[in-house]
Amino acid sequence: MNTIKLTYKISLIAILSIGMLFTSCESLELDLADNPNQLTPDQSNPDLFLNSIQVDFGKVVERFGAIAGQVTRIDNMFGRNYQNTYSPADFNDVWSGSYQSTGESFDDQNGHSQTFNGILADVRALKPLAIDGELYHHLAISQVIEAYTIVTLVDFFGDVPYTEAVQGSTGNLNPVTDSGATIYAAALELLDEAIVNFERDVTNEPENDFYYSGDWDNWIKAANTLKMKIYLQRRLVDNNAIADFNAIITSGDYIQTASEDFQFSWGANEIQPDNRHPRYANNYEGDGADEYLSNWLMNQMSNNDDPRIRYYFYRQTNAVPGAEIAPNEETLSCSLESAPQHYIDGNFTFCFLNNGYWGRDHGDDDGTPPDGFLRTTFGVYPAAGRFDDSSFQGISQGDGGQGAGITPIILSSWVDFMIAEVAMLNMDIPGARTALNNGLTKSITKVATFGALDTSANLSFEPNAAAISSFVNDRLADFDAAVTPDDRWDVIAEQYWVALFGNGIDSYNFYRRTGYPTTLQPNIEPNPGNLIRSFFYPADLVTNNSSVQQKPNTDQKVFWDTNPDSPAFPPAN
Repeated sequence: MNTIKLTYKISLIAILSIGMLFTSCESLELDLADNPNQLTPDQSNPDLFLNSIQVDFGKVVERFGAIAGQVTRIDNMFGRNYQNTYSPADFNDVWSGSYQSTGESFDDQNGHSQTFNGILADVRALKPLAIDGELYHHLAISQVIEAYTIVTLVDFFGDVPYTEAVQGSTGNLNPVTDSGATIYAAALELLDEAIVNFERDVTNEPENDFYYSGDWDNWIKAANTLKMKIYLQRRLVDNNAIADFNAIITSGDYIQTASEDFQFSWGANEIQPDNRHPRYANNYEGDGADEYLSNWLMNQMSNNDDPRIRYYFYRQTNAVPGAEIAPNEETLSCSLESAPQHYIDGNFTFCFLNNGYWGRDHGDDDGTPPDGFLRTTFGVYPAAGRFDDSSFQGISQGDGGQGAGITPIILSSWVDFMIAEVAMLNMDIPGARTALNNGLTKSITKVATFGALDTSANLSFEPNAAAISSFVNDRLADFDAAVTPDDRWDVIAEQYWVALFGNGIDSYNFYRRTGYPTTLQPNIEPNPGNLIRSFFYPADLVTNNSSVQQKPNTDQKVFWDTNPDSPAFPPAN
């Protein structure tokens, strides 16, 4: 299966309970009273538009984050040829979610239905209502969300329609694309405006703030941190980017603690509506898990005794064919095959891992055998599945945290890895080491809070303080022992990847920006083609908009990517 599909159907008319504070155990409960695609400007309710914007944003980030994670081995990618792994039609749903819904629901390969209202369409509808009513906090939230959305569209597709897009029934039905650089600049302007609006007096507060529960100081920190992300992403084409990044660091007004993390929280309802985390809903089913997890990531964490591994992954069995037990052609056909020569030459793991970690190699597109109750699946972080307490049982609906997990958007631990990148660029090795230490510690601390979501788990299997300290010290020792700058970059990048589990957008950007880590498992196909530098435009865009022509291939770089052409860069395909 190419992508993690979203299963979240939502009504924005009746809110039953609000739990979108930034803690691991709170969730959103929504009633399915009306069709969200019937939400139109003539309803003139700013809260309804803001609700729609916030929820669609969580779904869009989850979708983009899953695809990017697959390309960068955080998740499993199903496809041997990069050019053909993701078709233009694969992006119709997230395009609709970002711009404007066509009114249709999208079904994935497993029959899961999903509905979007359209972030930018609702932002456009909200803005005049918010200004007329002096609802500046409504407006500010929508501006932060719009900024993140349009930057992500550029990061995935390059130049996209923006200035002429989503202008209502009288607008241009064939809007031209704006340059990625122009859209990035517009995002920075939106964030500056949002910061001002968060500080203004208002006539009424939003009925629901699903991210920070009305803490406007935290929203300002999120806006500033998104600016840092933008500066870092365009640093190859912006001589002032690092100085601008450091200016925000100096101000101290950015995300630094878990209480300030920018994330979307899912609910635990299975029906009416199903608001569970999509990775839970897609895998904790009657027929077992639907998706495979990344052998590269599981091997990386297992070999390093990573204390987060029991939170990230739940093993349904304690043995994998070819490892502890005999090869099995029916359940794991590759266990009877020889490793490709380029895997042997690079000393990469192939097909199976020890200790029950049953996943797939990068690009393995073999058929799906009857292993739904054997393969490793998503754990309690971030999808709120089961904590791995070595019970080795088949999963079922309702297990673990019942799907009340999170989609991380910008976490405090990730910010430390951003700081580490800047330190490495400035040849500040002590600073990079400190940031690495901080990022690891914050990530582990946050992930460990999710164990409590699985009330049936034996939490005696949680790592103790000594195990956590040993892991962090070992990674710092790896950094200290690095012989070359490349080796230090690899240590930072590998741990950044682990911390990004749940949203691979920043790994995809980092990889194209830096070329690290160089240790990634290559595609199982010896000649898979060049790494995707940007994705094909969505099919609906090129079919319905005569101003946009489809790209000839996925080698087209986004405006900030000035690195050499593939396959020389990045080093691993």
